[in-house]
Amino acid sequence: AAIEMSRKVSLDYARSLPDFICTQLVDRYVDFDHSTQRVSWRWVDTLTIKLSYFDQREDHTLVLVNGKPSEKSYTDLGGAISAGEFALMQKQVFDRASQADFTWKKWNKAGKRQAATYLYRVDVSHSRFMLDFLTPAGLTQDIVGYHGTLELDRETGNVLSMTYIADAIPKTCPISLSNTAVSYEFADVGGKQYLLPASSETEMRSRELWTRNHAVYRDYRKFSTDSTVRFG
Repeated sequence: AAIEMSRKVSLDYARSLPDFICTQLVDRYVDFDHSTQRVSWRWVDTLTIKLSYFDQREDHTLVLVNGKPSEKSYTDLGGAISAGEFALMQKQVFDRASQADFTWKKWNKAGKRQAATYLYRVDVSHSRFMLDFLTPAGLTQDIVGYHGTLELDRETGNVLSMTYIADAIPKTCPISLSNTAVSYEFADVGGKQYLLPASSETEMRSRELWTRNHAVYRDYRKFSTDSTVRFG
């Protein structure tokens, strides 16, 4: 019953969100040593991104790199980038077509709310999760399975946090690991409270590079044709 309540809430989630914009700040790190015994992250840069959510779609516009204007696009940055934290991840887990397998784990506290923790898994045959990797030779794309944890509000069924971990990655794929964790908190948009991403962390590994991105989301406001976001 708890899973079915959360399924309904999550599938309605994208439709319930207003069109909005916010500022996404991303600190990016790399590890050049590739030692599984001791990971040593080195800070690379901080990205300031204007994130628009319009008509149930995310749009990322890179504005600043280390506080300076950039002419590059978000997708041309190189390194690890991610998307889908606002609705796509939840939808893919709870969509019946994904045939996710849910397993109860425990009760715990998420702030002041009581939350149920579940494990879930979507096998590759029902997955729509795609790993993209841009190389000098072009873009490679691989469908993979995924699993993770869900923290669900006991009273409302809202997803309070989730992890999204790729598995069944083909040996031919340049990416060997892809993990994402997202935490949600209530934010005001146009005078109403919505449960929206507060922070996320993504770690990816390839043969050449290990990367970790830590993102925070702030300054939510309702989208309009004259919407602006201040940076600085």
